[in-house]
Amino acid sequence: MMDTLLNLLAVVPTFVWWTGGAVLAAGVALAILRPAVRALRTANPADLLTYLAAGIATGVSMSGMWHFFEKVFPAVTTEFRVALFAFIEIAVLASAVRARRNMRDHHAAGIDGTAVWVLTSLSAVLSSLEAESPAEFVFRLTAPLVAAWLWERGMSIERRRLTGRKRINWRLTPERILVRLGLAESSDRTASDVDAHRRLTRVAKAAKRARMLEQAGARKGKLTRALARLDRAVERAVEHAALASDEARMRQMLDQIGAIFSAGDLRTLPAVAPWAALDHPLTTAAGTGTRPGTPDAADDPTDEPEVPGVPAEQPAPTLPNGPVPDPLYPVAASRYADELSEGKVPGVKRIKADLRVGQPKADRIQSYLEDLVRIWPPAVRDDAPKAPSATFQEPVNGHHTPLADDLDLTEVS
Repeated sequence: MMDTLLNLLAVVPTFVWWTGGAVLAAGVALAILRPAVRALRTANPADLLTYLAAGIATGVSMSGMWHFFEKVFPAVTTEFRVALFAFIEIAVLASAVRARRNMRDHHAAGIDGTAVWVLTSLSAVLSSLEAESPAEFVFRLTAPLVAAWLWERGMSIERRRLTGRKRINWRLTPERILVRLGLAESSDRTASDVDAHRRLTRVAKAAKRARMLEQAGARKGKLTRALARLDRAVERAVEHAALASDEARMRQMLDQIGAIFSAGDLRTLPAVAPWAALDHPLTTAAGTGTRPGTPDAADDPTDEPEVPGVPAEQPAPTLPNGPVPDPLYPVAASRYADELSEGKVPGVKRIKADLRVGQPKADRIQSYLEDLVRIWPPAVRDDAPKAPSATFQEPVNGHHTPLADDLDLTEVS
């Protein structure tokens, strides 16, 4: 049976075998090239160049591995050498494909991304060991690393497209160096915005210096020079920063002047921890004066909460409703509740000593207490009532004034 089949095959002309092989090779090539051409049409030109460079670098590495197998394993036949010499390059391609799939699924290359660099480095070293000249050694060593670098850049672009962020933020970059040297702008402001901001800042600083010299009683010549410098700064701001026509620039200048002139008030601001308003046992216990895990004094109906500076028989005034302009206002109202109920307002020196504040804030607190006494009716004061509950309006003459129309004067038995 086998002999008959061989005899039949021997009768077939040679050109038939060549034709069949050519048709089969054409079919395989068409099956491979058709999806490749479709991918090339939709691919990015940068990706195509990356694939081309990676293919060339892989070919260089494969040729080096062929020489490596030829010299290190001379007993290996050519057939086995063809099957084995490019196993590292195939592993690199497999790891790169898996790393790209991990990037699309999990937004990270994972261990396969590390394997690409490890296997590429191994292939580069092995292929360069059998180099016959230093130039060939450097060429075979760098070619696979260039291919890996191009792959890494492609992965970085895809990572940024998927996640919207970079893998790392370098602390030392050309942009950071230029910003540090003052040669670049760290924000998206234009050159005109930066120039206008600098001119307005010069106006604010010149105004502060002129005021300080005037308050310190400086010599007339020195004060005259400071005022001249202020005039020049204002003129240049009007000319180059549109200070006379741009309302936003006017507000910006006034904000800078207000911030610079009020720098001394920062030392008298109450130091309030940002976590003081959190609903947590530690902060709650700190506010009530108890330790966590112990019963609160408010849970005992027989004990009445005590207000510092207020006798037990005199109820503390109710704090105004709405936003409180200054945290020390309710503290002062509670501390001087007895005097306020009698129509008396403590002096500025006493407020400074008791609350440990400066002169400006003591004046504002005294004005606030005077407003409380003014809207507190005498009949209600004589009966020791509950303090008025009011809302606040915009500042008048530098301090907030309660509205008498919104008072809630309910008596407390």
